[in-house]
Amino acid sequence: MRLVATIEDINPATGQTIGAVPDMDDAQVRQAVQRARAAFRVWGRLEFPERREQLLRVRDYMLDRTDAVVARICEETGKTRFEAMFTEVFVTADLIDFYARHGEKALRPQRVNTGPLRLTKRPYKVYEPLGVVAVISPWNYPFALTMSPLVSALFAGNTVVLKPSEVTPLVGVLVGELFSKGCDHRDIVQVVTGGGGAGNALVGGGVQKVCFTGSVNTGKKVMAQAAETLTPVTLELGGKDPMIVLDDADVERAANGAVWGAFSNEGQTCISIERAYVEADVYDEFVDKVVAKTRTIRQSNDGDIGSMTFPPQLETVERHLADAVEKGARIVVGGRRRADLGDMWFEPTVLVDVNHSMDVMREETFGPVLPIMKVSDETEALRLANDSPYGLSSSVWTTSDDRGRRVAGQLEAGNVCVNDCLVDYGISGLPFGGVKNSGLGRTHGIEGLTDMCRVKAVVEDRFGLKRELHWFPVSAGRYGLLERIIKLLYRRGTGNKLRALLRG
Repeated sequence: MRLVATIEDINPATGQTIGAVPDMDDAQVRQAVQRARAAFRVWGRLEFPERREQLLRVRDYMLDRTDAVVARICEETGKTRFEAMFTEVFVTADLIDFYARHGEKALRPQRVNTGPLRLTKRPYKVYEPLGVVAVISPWNYPFALTMSPLVSALFAGNTVVLKPSEVTPLVGVLVGELFSKGCDHRDIVQVVTGGGGAGNALVGGGVQKVCFTGSVNTGKKVMAQAAETLTPVTLELGGKDPMIVLDDADVERAANGAVWGAFSNEGQTCISIERAYVEADVYDEFVDKVVAKTRTIRQSNDGDIGSMTFPPQLETVERHLADAVEKGARIVVGGRRRADLGDMWFEPTVLVDVNHSMDVMREETFGPVLPIMKVSDETEALRLANDSPYGLSSSVWTTSDDRGRRVAGQLEAGNVCVNDCLVDYGISGLPFGGVKNSGLGRTHGIEGLTDMCRVKAVVEDRFGLKRELHWFPVSAGRYGLLERIIKLLYRRGTGNKLRALLRG
């Protein structure tokens, strides 16, 4: 009898064991890929309206069970019920709605306007599903960051094998149940559980695409393994997202945004505000307001923020704080564990007197820590904000639209908010993703849907002529004729007018 290894699942807020899942081996992962591939033979041939109907059924099934979904998320992550409902269930429902409304048009064959060849040719592009997509999802938003690539893949006609984080595997199991019970096509989502071994087996298991959300180091390993089979990847990795507060900002709004943007989900968000650069004229006012607002945050299961989720991440928070204090930073509020609440509870923390020699300003902290740095002007703020290997999200705060757009255009990030934060992920029509070490590819938006497809170029001949100008044999005068045609079509002046005439 073969013994099956298991992974114990613990509620971080209480420390209690809430379940266990199998640590699947390579053979079990391959079997899941095979089941998904068999399901693809049917799912991939369905017309978009049929797939849309099935996915809307799954959404309705989810909405009928929101309390159970939220409870599962909370018990595995330690976040509050409101946070789970808003940042996980709401954004998932909205994304499904967006693709249901816009996906069919985005994926239908599209005519392509080319040059003069269009007179005798009919060129267009078609979007075809890839096959089986592997989704390896993280523990910080185990529902939303699973459903985002998963529903994008399904709307595009692919099937999915999901490997949830071993820290929050029961949410992944729940996702599988939503599709197996809410959809007529039961096998379009397969769930495999386990640690790194299961993830390795999945990446190397013959899938047609890998979507990974997690750390930079693990993302590089996923990409290297996928490169062996030339399997395309979408990587959503770390962030060290800067906030720039300019001297004409609405300081009250900026302070409110900073507190929510830094401490939501205990700072365990890839687009958390992880460092703030504030112009000198408003620095003191901003710090005072942020500190006062931070002191009012209620930490409890039903409060403003819950516990942290992953013990090694809490250790990173403490290590970054110790390094910063040793190098001259001051903790003005927070900085300690909440032993009265449990082992994984940590106070929202504000740091001042920080600089870029400190880990807290260079490395991803991924916890409830907000370091605030005074800068002399906009130029220094931009230089420091861009002085990072990361480039996921960012924000700029100013009452001037022109100034906001100018600074946004100079920030090296895949996403920028002006006078807001974190909201960029929640707008389903916007593509989401990073630059530099923050990842490759995009989720959400039309780009997130077409990224799950193989784009095929098709050219049809319109008239059926016996021979084309450029086919063999090439007669002696053909070169001169071609030269005259090229100059007539592409010389500035007459060429522009002629091409416009040919385009109609």
